Amino acid sequence: MRVYLAGPDVFVPNPLARGAALKAICARHGLTGVFPLDDLAGGDPPAWDALPEAFRIARRNEAHIAGCDALVANLTPFRGPSADAGTVFELGFMRALGRPVFGWSNAAAPFAARTRAAFAASQAADGTWRDAEGMLVEDFAPLGDNLMIDGAIAASGGVLVTSDLPRSQAWTSLDAFAACIEAAARRLKA
Repeated sequence: MRVYLAGPDVFVPNPLARGAALKAICARHGLTGVFPLDDLAGGDPPAWDALPEAFRIARRNEAHIAGCDALVANLTPFRGPSADAGTVFELGFMRALGRPVFGWSNAAAPFAARTRAAFAASQAADGTWRDAEGMLVEDFAPLGDNLMIDGAIAASGGVLVTSDLPRSQAWTSLDAFAACIEAAARRLKA
């Protein structure tokens, strides 16, 4: 079973070592991890040569996703209270293909609490929370992220595994990832 490893792990200081570590955990559970920085089997199609590099990367990642049986997404908040936007796209892309999606995060606080804190939200007289611009803060506690993300994972039969770590360990600990891969392997082999 091939599993696409979505997430902002490509932005860590040594992304190839990170990818190797993620793939090793997958292998221990009988899964083949596919990291976004992996080359395509047979290389990029010649038709992509004229594309800007950013678009070649996007096409390559879509091809990786299409060639996998499931997706495991690192949903640790990235540059804000929510998951990385590219990772969320990839999760939705795989969900649209009708394949299982799983998630893991090194932040256990609910999305609503993280959003309120990040945007100095205040509670209105009607009990709802509003940010400084008056926009409603989604409050579906205890969801780990936006309802579409958690909903996609649940609807596909996947799980979201979280760990409550200090921010200093958010990009180093792979414990939640390992637990997520273990759960994914059980589900995919069933």
